[in-house]
Amino acid sequence: MSSFTVKGNLVDIPARRIFPAEVTVAGGRIAFIEEIPGRAEGYLLPGFVDAHVHVESSMLIPSEFARLAVTHGTVATVSDPHEIANVLGVEGVEYMIANGKQVPFHFFFGAPSCVPATAFETAGAHIDAEATGRLLASPAIGYLAEMMNFPGVLNSDPEVMAKIAHAHRLGKPVDGHAPGLKGELARRYIAVGITTDHECFTREEALDKLACGMKILIREGSAAKNFDALIGLMHDHAEHLMFCSDDKHPDSLVLGHINDLCARAVGLGHDV
Repeated sequence: MSSFTVKGNLVDIPARRIFPAEVTVAGGRIAFIEEIPGRAEGYLLPGFVDAHVHVESSMLIPSEFARLAVTHGTVATVSDPHEIANVLGVEGVEYMIANGKQVPFHFFFGAPSCVPATAFETAGAHIDAEATGRLLASPAIGYLAEMMNFPGVLNSDPEVMAKIAHAHRLGKPVDGHAPGLKGELARRYIAVGITTDHECFTREEALDKLACGMKILIREGSAAKNFDALIGLMHDHAEHLMFCSDDKHPDSLVLGHINDLCARAVGLGHDV
């Protein structure tokens, strides 16, 4: 990784101040920050991360998605490539990884857990537990992507449980997808080691899952919108919440991304 310095007005969020600074980066990490006299051009501040998105929903390849998203301050995505995998299988996942590496943007891809999404789909591809295990073994894959087959989890389907076991064996997180699941069913789903959910559409459902130790993603995409229903959780559960889009069509990505959710949250009085 290259080393370099950059000057600008540093936005120090914890200290609530902005000051001219020179930032030294070494080995891909910030090594030193020095306050400098005089004036500086531009601003330096943390970038935004979309905590769950299907890049394919933008109808753009990853490198082009990055070019558009970065204009809104987004520097990274946690991306589930199951939409391309539904059609092209493992080859589609590998294409997304390779294309994403062409740009200085952080794509954290997962291994799709449900290809096809249901037994009734005929999109063209199938990724079984063995292939999922091989994907998860790759350093380019960071997690097992959303486990949509929650009935399979609850009924201990062998293929489903084998995929989850591969992730646990390799020390990689398991992302969830369990809309409407509450009470004992939610507890059983979470108990197998599923750590996140972006499908909550009521405050009560989210609180139920938070109580079981799950992280909740507040989603506001082009199709599904849960921000208004869930943002009140920020008062007491900020450390266990993330923002995501899930799907972002190109016409809405042009207008904004995670920056919009942060601006709305601050506008409602939540701590920056």
